[in-house]
Amino acid sequence: MTLVKIASRLFLSLKSPENEEEFVDILEERRLRSDLGHALRTFRPSPYKGGPSCSAADLPKIVLESQHLRYVIATETGASPEEVREEASAILEEMSQNLQLGFIRLLGYIFTKVFKRLFTSINVNMEGLKALQQAIQESPVILLPNHRSYVDFLVISYIMFTYDIPVPVIAAGIPLAGMKIVGAIIRRSGAFFIRRAIGSDKLYWAVMSEYVRTIIKTGFAPLEFYVEGLRSRTLKSLMPKLGMMHMVLEPYFKGEVYDIQLVPISLSYDRVLEESLLALELLGVPKLKESTTGLLKASKVLQDDYGIMHVNFGRPMSVRRLCRGKINLRQYNLIPRDLPQKPRAEAQACVSWLAHLMVRIQEEGSLISPWSLMACLLLQAPTAVLTEQGLPWHQLTEKTIWLRKLALDFGARLNWPAQVPDPDVMSSAVALHHSVVRREAGRVYLVREEEPERKRPISPEEDVIRSAAAVLMMVSYRNQSLHLFVRPALLATAIGVTKTAQRDELFAFFCFLRDVFSNEFIFIPGESSQDFEEACVLLRKCGAVHISEQEVTASDAGLEALSFLQALLQPFIDSYQVMFRFLCEDKVHVFAEKQFLPAVRNLATKLILSGELHTYETLSSDTQKNVLSALRRLETLAKLES
Repeated sequence: MTLVKIASRLFLSLKSPENEEEFVDILEERRLRSDLGHALRTFRPSPYKGGPSCSAADLPKIVLESQHLRYVIATETGASPEEVREEASAILEEMSQNLQLGFIRLLGYIFTKVFKRLFTSINVNMEGLKALQQAIQESPVILLPNHRSYVDFLVISYIMFTYDIPVPVIAAGIPLAGMKIVGAIIRRSGAFFIRRAIGSDKLYWAVMSEYVRTIIKTGFAPLEFYVEGLRSRTLKSLMPKLGMMHMVLEPYFKGEVYDIQLVPISLSYDRVLEESLLALELLGVPKLKESTTGLLKASKVLQDDYGIMHVNFGRPMSVRRLCRGKINLRQYNLIPRDLPQKPRAEAQACVSWLAHLMVRIQEEGSLISPWSLMACLLLQAPTAVLTEQGLPWHQLTEKTIWLRKLALDFGARLNWPAQVPDPDVMSSAVALHHSVVRREAGRVYLVREEEPERKRPISPEEDVIRSAAAVLMMVSYRNQSLHLFVRPALLATAIGVTKTAQRDELFAFFCFLRDVFSNEFIFIPGESSQDFEEACVLLRKCGAVHISEQEVTASDAGLEALSFLQALLQPFIDSYQVMFRFLCEDKVHVFAEKQFLPAVRNLATKLILSGELHTYETLSSDTQKNVLSALRRLETLAKLES
């Protein structure tokens, strides 16, 4: 058994002093008992008690007969009512889930086999799960997991089936429906399929919104969707998408249900299955099309070890309580419930606030691995050092122990087994991430993919991309802990750049940085002051600053922490500066995004080769798109409709 497995097994089902809640490994019993017996056992969930009983087949009928859809069919389209109704019926057929217990059992059996091969353990917090079980009986429930891996999909259903909790219906993208066999199975496991881009298709929007509202109003099942919209290719939280969030809240806004419970769920991975594919996608390699054949070819991942997955169910949160004082619900009484209503500015602001809040709670509920802390430190060393000379092991371990203390001072939830010696924990982390780093002769080196034999030598530009793929894999794991440090890092950067101790000047620069990087990190709208105060408190707690009513002064004892935090934010500053440089130097004022991204990547590659730039993250398409979004938000750029 490998060292990482030994260290992980010692952690199973044990309560660490660094975690407030106890996590239980749901695979432990599966390793001891029959997988088939688990799949075929009696399933006794306690469903929502406040709505009429309804089957999966009933939902499309209720939607088609709804007054809302009838109104849209009669007034919002130009075709005849019969044609529109037929089109609406076709949309429902494409969209609808067909939840069947038999397929849940089938997936339960398959997933048990797969999960036992992939993971040392899947740890679930039982207190959150018990609170969810109670909430489902009392109110419609919306499950909001973060999205970091394809493994995320249906893992919540697997856990809920295991503990006799009603399995959810899940909003999924149309590409999954295109995988005929897999699509049919997951449709019968509760997935309903929605198009990525709806645009101005009023009928599709009306059918989808009414389908979602019907699930909530009837309490058919808990509804699950990803508030970030897409899977994060950087393992960093994405800006929330507000369309589905508004859709699920509308029944409460219109008084169709008394309350809705939101349940943020944090899924944390020691190691992600798609790590190399994600890095290549960020470098412009086209994403592989989802297919059943591709899924079968990917079976080789079962031969590797991916450590521990943590699934942290947050406490159910009442929408009624959260929205108190933030929205005037009486405005919805002025128009009949079944008529389409454009959300007012007040409602949009409330939905945006709630969506950002849910993502922040997901971040706070995630468990940070030792490897994430180590990646933070490794990335602050020059890439040339990591690839050629290596970083001394003793230096990395000593610094990681220091960073662990800083993380705990900042309130981190760490997946750091207390019963295992610290050197073994860090050795296990490096062994688990053998695809990214290797330890040799007392040093740690960055691993680059071996180049296949070729007729011509590799070009310098190709060599940069080769190194960038390895760096971006490590970046993704650093990103898992960024939320913990970003506010103190903004303040540390403000202190370093402004060279002032005046609190109001630091606050102004802090807000400037916060605004510029609002597409990189999750900040709750309207809470700049709270973020600044949090940063002050955390830096004072770790001894990095002295704070008075008028001043924030760096302390001599805090230089190490301030230096680390400034370096943590530097790759983002470098990346944005390269983008700004490209836009300022380029004489073309109108450009297509498809041509723009490769052009920026070419400039960044040249700067890296010349030694002027050391930040490989500039090559990431996600970073480049975030800069464009930020500039559009700041009204420096405008998007022209084609």
